[in-house]
Amino acid sequence: MAYIEKRKNRKGEFAGYRIRAYSGYDVNGKQMVQYKSWTPPKDMSPRQAEKEVQRLAVLFDEECSHGQVTAAVKLQKLCEQWFSEYAELNHRSTTLQREHLIASRVYPALGHLRIDKISARDIQKFINSLAQPGANKRTGQPLSQKTMRHHLSFISSIFEYAIRLDMVTTNPCSRVTIPKIDANGNVYKKPEKHIYTKEETREFMQILAEAPMKYKVFFTLAIYTGCRRGELLGVEWKNIDLEKATLMIDHTSNYTAGKGIYTDITKTDKSTRLVDLPPTVVELLKAYKHDQDYYKAELGSKWHEHDRLFTKWDGEPMHPNTPYSWLMRECERRGFPFYGVHTFRHLFVSLEIEAGIDPTTIAAMVGHSTPQTTLTTYSHFFADSKRRASNVIADIIEGKTAG
Repeated sequence: MAYIEKRKNRKGEFAGYRIRAYSGYDVNGKQMVQYKSWTPPKDMSPRQAEKEVQRLAVLFDEECSHGQVTAAVKLQKLCEQWFSEYAELNHRSTTLQREHLIASRVYPALGHLRIDKISARDIQKFINSLAQPGANKRTGQPLSQKTMRHHLSFISSIFEYAIRLDMVTTNPCSRVTIPKIDANGNVYKKPEKHIYTKEETREFMQILAEAPMKYKVFFTLAIYTGCRRGELLGVEWKNIDLEKATLMIDHTSNYTAGKGIYTDITKTDKSTRLVDLPPTVVELLKAYKHDQDYYKAELGSKWHEHDRLFTKWDGEPMHPNTPYSWLMRECERRGFPFYGVHTFRHLFVSLEIEAGIDPTTIAAMVGHSTPQTTLTTYSHFFADSKRRASNVIADIIEGKTAG
């Protein structure tokens, strides 16, 4: 409800009205007060002025209650409040690290602006700048479309937070698009997933046969289970049942500069799952357990027990970059294609699709939040599978397949 006050000049004469209304709360939870002054025209009678100021008060109160009038809160201040009151309580450490990096780019461009003054054009201009050479300070290249989406999503999250606090009513990010043309005028293309062929996979298994036992086990599990790198590094022996041939994925091992190596929850609720292990993997794990137990006994008090499968020389959890670094060096040494660690997850899913396994089952096997995630991420492979399936009937009818 708006309040109306009569104002007087220094001589004590009537000088107009001041309307006071409330417009939600600021980032510190303090109620925000807004004011509007109005002076009636000289030809307006006192009664007409009273009616008009009442009308203006109702309109001003409506504007304030819907966030159309807001305090002069700068975006950077709101971001900092969002970090402390929301993100740090709800986001994983790796996500927080990425968001702070994004914020370091957002602040110079938009941080000094009032949130009620930031337009879709301001945000679009900033996002467009990320597509220019030099946006990536390390490589001097434009940022990828995926990284630009992360920036837009971050800004959008801040505005959604402001909406919940009744500071604004709309999110200008909804009208912003990711550039599809780079600085050279070329159309952005989604990077193609590099996946080993069956022949390359068999060749890689031969490479693993000569690898140190911990890398042999790590990459064999990656190929046969499709688990994420952090999930595999987080596996402890108590998570493995060699008799039932199962592996429980219920936490991950991650790294940030601030926290070092730490244990975290799985990426999503559906990522917590029980994975079946084929006999080949079970036998390899038994051999690995025997070797590790022997090594622990030899090392004695120098061994730090963490129950992890994958460790440093002294039993401490393995650094997440270690498998990546070993794989890159080994591929270079042997002249074998290097596609990174995550390619084995893609390999697993692509082979399951080729074998005719349905999306719901695959999603459960690899820990996707929904089957739709599987369908979207691997749409190309499902399209190939559908084409092969559609040709089966034609092959049978046209006599190309026996039976």
